Amino acid sequence: MRYKKINSELFKLNRKRLIKELKPGSVAVFNANDIMPTNADGTMRFRQNSDLFYLTGVDQEETILVLCPDYPDKKLREVLFVRETNEQIATWEGHKLTREEAREVTGIETILWTSDFQRIFNTMMVMGGVEQVYLNTNEHYRADVLVESRDSRFIKWCKEKYPLHHYTRVAPLMSKLRAVKSRYELEQMQEACNITEKAFRRILKFVKPGVKEYEIEAEFVHEFVRNGSRGFAYEPIIASGANSCVLHYIENNKVCKSGDVLLLDVGAEYANYNADMTRTIPVSGKFTKRQKDVYNAVLRVKRAAYKLLRPGTVYFDYHKEVQKVMESELLKLKLIDKTDIKNQKSERPVVMKYFMHGTGHHLGLDVHDTGNMFDKMKEGMVWTVEPGIYIKEEGLGIRLENNVVITKSGVNDLMKHIPIEAEEIEDLMNSK
Repeated sequence: MRYKKINSELFKLNRKRLIKELKPGSVAVFNANDIMPTNADGTMRFRQNSDLFYLTGVDQEETILVLCPDYPDKKLREVLFVRETNEQIATWEGHKLTREEAREVTGIETILWTSDFQRIFNTMMVMGGVEQVYLNTNEHYRADVLVESRDSRFIKWCKEKYPLHHYTRVAPLMSKLRAVKSRYELEQMQEACNITEKAFRRILKFVKPGVKEYEIEAEFVHEFVRNGSRGFAYEPIIASGANSCVLHYIENNKVCKSGDVLLLDVGAEYANYNADMTRTIPVSGKFTKRQKDVYNAVLRVKRAAYKLLRPGTVYFDYHKEVQKVMESELLKLKLIDKTDIKNQKSERPVVMKYFMHGTGHHLGLDVHDTGNMFDKMKEGMVWTVEPGIYIKEEGLGIRLENNVVITKSGVNDLMKHIPIEAEEIEDLMNSK
């Protein structure tokens, strides 16, 4: 791993929190993700199942966690199964976790090889007093799962082998638990934000007319990787000129032209946790008056949004309030008028012509992290705040995005040190 060792107390705490939510006589099973194929004998880089990482801190394939809190033998109430290694695997693939290393990472005493799983699990299911089986699935509200996962295959196998047990979903429990971050998690997220800041400051010195969007992408990944990140938390958006109005533009293949703005929606991953930042900068090093007017309007909306975030807030109510602030700014920019406001329909507010996306989302082990958008916000939740104005007819898109922690008294901005004032950005771009 590239990141500093995470205190195993995080994973012990996470497992304790989950176990409290389980019904008596339960077992819960979590599988690692597969190593996904590409073409021929190619594979994608391995990315651990976020729920399994949350509970164990293990970044290795073919790993299984079993929690059986009421099992008669205390040694088997928490069991981690890891892939057994040998000299050939070590030669071709590199080092795999030993049992001692897995115990140190996770804080779990009983570490067995994955080949032992079916035997041990069968004993739990038949003689362990298990009635309720918690199985895991990807239930993110934006997910469109087309590829069968290791968890999905396990569900089929388990129900076929043990058809008379009671089965239930663990995803709702994990979603609720993962939505509130502990201090250990916030430390990883702050580091992801700090690495993102370093890269952004590098970019401010690099951008000029004639530079290609993908060259800027390369500068970001250089700074990310050299600071212990595996790279981008998500596909980066490096969008100059009219591309700044395309919300999910990822081609990153155009030349940055003098007089245009450059929208940068990027974030570093660190220890599987993610940052998600957006900044918009002038390619020439100085905003035009119109660009700065729109930029400052977005910045005012962002600051107003901060004041609305507190424990007890419901996202959809919050977003409506942000839209009202945006409406006022669009009016000042003469993008809409009072007649537009008077004639707007509740299901399609007039602001959506220029601000058509949400104000934010949960952030954590996944960029669009788990959490129920209808639930009230709680202390320790991390949200993005990302208003934007997109004027297609002018080829001008401005979005600004920071990551904030909900606290008793408001928000703690994890990106408060990343330059955002228009004048500061101009100064940094033009300084030697």
